[in-house]
Parts: sequence; C-alpha cells; structure tokens
Amino acid sequence: MALPLSAEGGRCAGRVPCVIAARGASPAMRARVLRAWREGVRAAGPPWRVLFFGTDRFAVTALRALRAAGEPSEGPLVSRLEVVTLPSPLPGDLPVRRCASELRLPVHEWPHTGPVGQFDVGVVASFGRLLSEDLILQFPYGVLNVHPSCLPRWRGPAPIIHTVLHGDKVTGVTIMEIRPKRFDVGPIIKQEEVAVPPRCTAQELEGMLAKMGANMLLAVLKNLPESLKNKKEQPKEGVTFAPKISIAKSCIKWEEQTAAQIIQLHRAIGSMFPLQTLWKGTTVKLLDFVEVDNIPGFSDQTLNDCGVVPGSVLFHKMSQTLIARCKEGWVGIKTVVLKKKLTAVDFYNGYMHSWFQQNPRTVHQECRFQTLKLSMAKKTLKERGILAQDIKQ
Repeated sequence: MALPLSAEGGRCAGRVPCVIAARGASPAMRARVLRAWREGVRAAGPPWRVLFFGTDRFAVTALRALRAAGEPSEGPLVSRLEVVTLPSPLPGDLPVRRCASELRLPVHEWPHTGPVGQFDVGVVASFGRLLSEDLILQFPYGVLNVHPSCLPRWRGPAPIIHTVLHGDKVTGVTIMEIRPKRFDVGPIIKQEEVAVPPRCTAQELEGMLAKMGANMLLAVLKNLPESLKNKKEQPKEGVTFAPKISIAKSCIKWEEQTAAQIIQLHRAIGSMFPLQTLWKGTTVKLLDFVEVDNIPGFSDQTLNDCGVVPGSVLFHKMSQTLIARCKEGWVGIKTVVLKKKLTAVDFYNGYMHSWFQQNPRTVHQECRFQTLKLSMAKKTLKERGILAQDIKQ
C-alpha cells in the first residue's frame, strides 16, 4: 500500500491507512494493516512526536520533563507534544490539564485523541483508561507507560498507596509497553528499584517516584528502538493488585486495627481521605497522627487500665496531644476537624475537659471515639467538599 511521506526522513505526513476507518474491515485485518504501516513509517531516532495521556500530579512530572526535552538547547528529544486527558466538570480541575494550559500544549479530551497517525510514540502516566488495539497501533513505536511500582507487584490504579499501606521496604518505577484489554501486563522496557524511606507518606513517595519515572522515560526515549528490542515479559510470579481506594477505607476500626496499622493507613491515604471516626454521634476527621514512642513522657504516664476500650481518648498535657486506644497500643493525634479545624488543646478544652478535672489520668467510658459504619461513610462522602475546606484553613 502506497503511503504519503513527508520530507522528514520518511515520516508519515498525513494519515494512517484508510482501512482503519473502514467499517467493513475486521479487527484482525485492521491490526495487520496497521502493523505493516507502522513498520514502514518508523523514524530512525529522535526527536520524537509524542502524544501524552495523563491526569494527576504524578503524570505532571513526566509531562514537564517531556516539554523540557523539546527545548532546542541540548539536542531535542521531542519535536511535537500534545496531551490527552479526561473530561472534568470544572475547567482546570485536573493537574495535567492545568499544566498543559500553562505550557501552552494542545489538549484533547478523551475519547478524542487528536490527529491520527501524526505521532511516533504514545506515553501514558496515571491515565486510568484502557487504550484500544487500533489506537495503540497508530503509533509506530507503540505506547509506553510510566508505572510507579516494580511490576508485576501492584498492578492497578493505586500502586503507591498500596506500597505504603502494606509497609513495603522497596519499590520502584517500571517503563512498560502498553497492551490492549488489560492494565499493566505489557513487557518491561526499563525497571529500577529504590528503598522506601522510613515513615514516608504516599504523597511524599509519589513525588520521589514521579521524578524517578520522568528521568527513566527520557532515558528510554534517547534510544527508543534499542530499548524496545531489549524488552522482556513480566514474571508470572509475584503478581499483586492495587485496586482503587474508596473513602470507606478512611473509617478507623478501633476494635480491629492496631496503632501501627492506623499510622500506616494515615500515611497511605491521609492526604486524599483524612481518617474519620465518630465523636458523640458526629463524624470527625483526625489529622496529624504521631507514634506514642515519639511523645515525650507518655511511656511514664500511669494509666488506669480498668475499663479501657478501643477508641478511649486521653489528653497528654506535656505534648498537647490526644491519645487514643487502639486494638493494640495507643496513637497520638494533634488535630481534629469537627465543624472546623481544632488543635488537640482546643478539642480537649471544648469537649473533654469536664471529664478530667479531678483525675487527668483516668480513662472515662464515655470519652471515646467510635468506629464509623459504612452506611455513615456514604453520607460523609457528601460532606467531603466542606470538610476539605476546613482542613485547608
């Protein structure tokens, strides 16, 4: 099949074969023609024409790196860069959309993906949508995915959260080749490991892995043909999944979760869904958790263990910290959101002081947090926007 070529070293100047749009052509026929077409129009090397697919903060780091790689000062890796992102109810709501606008990059709203057959390679980072085989085959060098885990561990939309939630000591980034129909199963092009810093939150780890992934992506693009030749299939062993986290996960289960588990949960999802509980029948958010080992003088405090139940709350005056009983151990809390943001001191003075006037070291049965049930969590989802404003204040 004769194809129109531009003067740019044989790159396709216009469109992919019209059989793509032919309704009568079978999927197998379209795939065969597209494979033959893209083999014939592959550029030998950079600069590349890149179509970027992404949505969130993690994706923004890769997008900025690609934009910087198009600067002429150091021999550009990218000659053309356009962006595909998801529809959003509010203009500029998605970080990638805001970034693309700032960088003055053309933006296409999914499922629209811009001009057909005018890009060498696609790049995906935190996009959350499956790409069809027809779309993948429109890129002579396929579509690369920047995934923040060492695949096959933590396939799915929330790998960073699950890394922190499960206390992984090592994580990493994988540059892989996208395949249709299933997420995160394609061959590995490049993979690097890194130690997870102690007490690291998911938000902190995201920033670290985003920079690492952007650098790895540029390294792959510098020698893309060779990188693709050396790709390898993912191991069949060690597969784990990282499903999307819902707001229900933020409900603390005082009777079931240890202090260590609650701290880990806070580090994993606290920046997205602040942990929540009940205080006298009212939903409250708990922020700024601390380990009791880091609270000066707490281990020396004499507690009356009689009647101590999970959720029981004390106030540690020396450190100005609320101390809550868990299934095992105690956890410190510095901030509570109840109608508005309160320090531990404010919460104690407003809601706990009367119980502790005579004996500040006695645990009182009525002075406790209680587990928020899932049916109530649905209501909390509606309140999330209001509470999010309170948290920012």
